[in-house]
Amino acid sequence: MEGLLEGQQTGKRKWMYPLIRKGTYYKWRSIISYFYLIFFFSGPFIRIGGQPLLLLNVIDRKFILLGQVFWPQDIFLFVLATLVFIVCVVLFTIAFGRIFCGWICPQTIFMEMVFRKIEIWIEGDVKQRKKLDAQPWDREKVLKKGAKAFVFLFISFLISNTFLSYIIGSDSLLKIITEPVSTHIVGFISIWVFTIVFYTVYSHIREQVCTLFCPYGRLQGVMIDKHTLVVAYDDVRGEPRGKLDRKHEHDGERGDCVDCGLCVDVCPTGIDIRKGTQLECINCTACIDVCNDVMEKIHKEHNLIGFFSENMIHKKEKPSFTPRMMGYTAVISILIGVLCFFIFSRSEMDLTVMRSGGLLYQEQPGGFISNLYNAEVINKTNKNKEIIIKPEDPDIKLKYIQAPTKMGSGADMKMVFFINVPAAKIHTGQMKVRLQLISDNKVIQTVKASFVGPIND
Repeated sequence: MEGLLEGQQTGKRKWMYPLIRKGTYYKWRSIISYFYLIFFFSGPFIRIGGQPLLLLNVIDRKFILLGQVFWPQDIFLFVLATLVFIVCVVLFTIAFGRIFCGWICPQTIFMEMVFRKIEIWIEGDVKQRKKLDAQPWDREKVLKKGAKAFVFLFISFLISNTFLSYIIGSDSLLKIITEPVSTHIVGFISIWVFTIVFYTVYSHIREQVCTLFCPYGRLQGVMIDKHTLVVAYDDVRGEPRGKLDRKHEHDGERGDCVDCGLCVDVCPTGIDIRKGTQLECINCTACIDVCNDVMEKIHKEHNLIGFFSENMIHKKEKPSFTPRMMGYTAVISILIGVLCFFIFSRSEMDLTVMRSGGLLYQEQPGGFISNLYNAEVINKTNKNKEIIIKPEDPDIKLKYIQAPTKMGSGADMKMVFFINVPAAKIHTGQMKVRLQLISDNKVIQTVKASFVGPIND
C-alpha cells in the first residue's frame, strides 16, 4: 500500500518488483497453477462424445459444456448456471475472502506463475531487474528487454489462440492457422487483437488489473465480515513491533513482528498486510510464506500472518459456519437442484405447435373436421435427424402443407399442416389433440394442441 500511496502522491505509477520466496503455500499454488495451465491449453482439444469439453460460441449461439450441446432455446439454463456461479462466489467470499484472486484467477496464475517467472529467468532477481531498468539502453538492456518482449509476445499469442478456440472451436482455429489468411481475415485480426491485449496486460498493466479494474476487490468489502477467513496479520501477537533485539527478547515488551518488511517486499500489489485488510490484497499468501520463514529463523511460532478472521485474532474464536453462510448454502443447493432437474429432463428435440389464429374449423370429406396449425421443431443434438409428427390417436389424421425434411444439427424447422379429427369424436367446442414427435423410431416428445370444432349433441 505504501508503494501505491507513493505513486499517488507523485502522480506516477510505482513499478512493482515483488520478491519471490518459495514456501508451503507457494508450492501448493504452483501445483494448482500447473493443473490449471494444462487444462487451459488442452481443453479445446478434449472431446466427450465427439463434442468439445467447453465451447462458448457466441457468434453461432452454440454452447457446449462437458460434451452437452446447448442452443439459444436453453438460455434459461445459462441464466440459472450464472445465478449459481454468482451465489457461489458470494458464499466463497463470505467464508474465505478474496482467495479466488490469488489462487484460481487466470490473471494471477498467468502473471505470477508464467510471465513473472519468465521475467526473472531473463532479467534476474529483484536487484538485477531494478538495476536493468535504471541503466541506459546499452547492449545488455536491449538484448534482455528484447528477449523478454519476444517471449511475452509468443506466450500471449498462444493464450490468444487458445482463448479464441474456446469461442469458435479448435477445428475452426486450425482452419485459420492452416488456410490462407485471405479466407479468414476476421479470425486472423481477432487473434492478433487478443494477442496485443494479453501482451499489454502482462507486460505493462499487471497488478493494476487487480487494484484498479477488477470490480471484485471492491465488492468484497461489502461481503466479508468479522467471521471471514482472510490473509491477515495477528496484531495482538505481533505488536508492538521492533527490530530483533536479544536484550528485550524475553521481557514481553515487544511483539513477535521484527519489522523486517519482507511481507511488503513479496506482495505483488505492494501493500503492507500489517495495516489490516485492504481491497488490493488478493490473498496470494506470499506474505504468509515469507513471514513463516522469518519466524522459523528466530525460533518463533509460525502464522504471525495467516488465515484469520477478525474474531479469531481479537476474540480467540474458532472458525464457524455462520447463519449467513447457511442461508447462502441453502440457496445454492436449491438452485443447483433446479438446474440439474432442467438439464437431465431436457429433451434432445423440442416441438412447438400453435393453432393458426383467426381461423375457424373446416369440414372435410369423409366426416372429418380440420384445423390449421403452425409447428416448429428444434434439433438440440449434434446429429442430423429424420423426424415424423403423428397424432397419438390413430383415427386422427395429419395432412401437411409444408412437410418436414431432414434436420441438421442445431437446426430448427417450420411446418404447416392440418389436423383432421373424425366428427364423431368431437363432443365439445374445444378439445385437446396429442401429437407425437418421433425420431429414430423413438417418441421424443408428446405435446397437446387445442382443436376447435362444432358442438355435437
